[in-house]
Amino acid sequence: MTFNPVFHYEMTIEKISQVGNLYIETAWKPLYDSMHDQLMVAFHEIEDAAYGLYLDKLMPLLFDGLEDAGFEAMESLDDHDFVIGKCLLFRNSLEKWGTEENRSRLFWNVVRSKKSQQPIGTLLTEIPHSHLKFEIPTAPVLYSLREIEREQIVQGIRRIKG
Repeated sequence: MTFNPVFHYEMTIEKISQVGNLYIETAWKPLYDSMHDQLMVAFHEIEDAAYGLYLDKLMPLLFDGLEDAGFEAMESLDDHDFVIGKCLLFRNSLEKWGTEENRSRLFWNVVRSKKSQQPIGTLLTEIPHSHLKFEIPTAPVLYSLREIEREQIVQGIRRIKG
């Protein structure tokens, strides 16, 4: 059974990541299993973009929940931006860890109050994946950072990933 994420306006970025991880832990594998054959075919045709098809199904419920609770997780888009999973922006991501068989890409979203536009922190989404075949070896994971500026976010990611 999938846990639906419920967010509240008073939540800290740490609590948001905890609730988001509960959702991902229950949803990622059933969705992966149900889409696996389709995504294997897609991987042969479009390679890594197949992971975007998966995240387009997994992540919107989380980002919709944040919006419903009074948060914004998306920034203004440029003409050349590429977005997956509703709010995962490729220019706000790094992929530097692991082997070709088990890579990690981390996306970041600065989360703001819709009312005040004040940032509460940054939500990181780690996507483990293979470049050799379609495979997500372990559940995606959310992390939280208090940092909100690009350079500090990148440093925070490097602290987490070692």
